[in-house]
Amino acid sequence: MRVLAVIPARLASTRLPRKPLREIAGRPMLAYVYEAVRRSPLLGAEDVLVATDSDEIVSLGRERGWNVRLTSAQHRSGTERIYEVARALPADVYLNIQGDEPLTRPEHVAALLELMRDANVQVGTLKTPAAPEDVNNPNAVKVATDAAGRALYFSRAAIPYDRDGTGQTRYFKHLGFYAYRPEALAKFCGWPESPLERSERLEQLRFLENGIAIQVGETPFDTIGVDTEDDLRRAERMLLAR
Repeated sequence: MRVLAVIPARLASTRLPRKPLREIAGRPMLAYVYEAVRRSPLLGAEDVLVATDSDEIVSLGRERGWNVRLTSAQHRSGTERIYEVARALPADVYLNIQGDEPLTRPEHVAALLELMRDANVQVGTLKTPAAPEDVNNPNAVKVATDAAGRALYFSRAAIPYDRDGTGQTRYFKHLGFYAYRPEALAKFCGWPESPLERSERLEQLRFLENGIAIQVGETPFDTIGVDTEDDLRRAERMLLAR
């Protein structure tokens, strides 16, 4: 299975400007992501790539010996940026490892690739048991799955709803890692934004609304998608604790 792990990174974040280059314990956040993916024994040096619209990120990557590719500034999402790469660099599976996930681990890569060993899986992603503080946090996306591990729905709300207040409901947090077959990636980028996607601001709902199942693997390794200054400091504390 030819795998290409793509790390989309852009500087123009509205909530946290220059996000990939913000420092955590003296190093750019993007460095933690790239080096974690490179540590995966399942990927070679040529299988990991940063895709960006920033000349500054390109320069940083080349200084550090990373594989880096300059892509269009017109993309609305990291998925579209990965699709540009996919049209130029063929692979059987593309991994989307977002550049704002500094707690990425090689185990996340392994869990994604394990899902894609099943040739019927078109899209894979990961979940982890939700911490109590994340259940009602709209910035922590929750996922509900069926008995076979396929996603039923993703939401910023607490799903499933514990109607009887038993306290026994299990909640799972969705982690922002994806694996795509090239056909699924092409279809996604050809479809318009879907109604549920627009409502929740969650692009993975576009797959579900168009009938493509998302297989969800479970991992014990939580992460923090960094969107705010508070996220940045929390990620720094967790990295230092490692």
